[in-house]
Amino acid sequence: MAITLAPAALERVKGYLASAPDALGLRFGVRRTGCSGWGYAVDLARAEDPGDTVFEQDGVRIFVDADSLELVDGTRMDFLKQGLNEQFTFSNPKAAAECGCGESFTTDADKVA
Repeated sequence: MAITLAPAALERVKGYLASAPDALGLRFGVRRTGCSGWGYAVDLARAEDPGDTVFEQDGVRIFVDADSLELVDGTRMDFLKQGLNEQFTFSNPKAAAECGCGESFTTDADKVA
């Protein structure tokens, strides 16, 4: 599968990358946090780490660490503006449930544990 960027997210990431010439692309993964267990981590990738899987879309490279890949594989990232608020949003087929704010999620494996 892959990590994909909706057109608005792709343009936003391209803007970030244009202002950071030392960045190789986007780093996307998860960390333990939030009310549902896993929180998304999005940053600029400044190096390719051992074990990274790299996806590419329209010239944008997306780096995902090995531990995060099984939890985010197939995710589609979008970027929404609503009034003064703007944020990345995630459509993750691995998420069995999400918190109310959409910033953290659980998987079916988390429910069993």
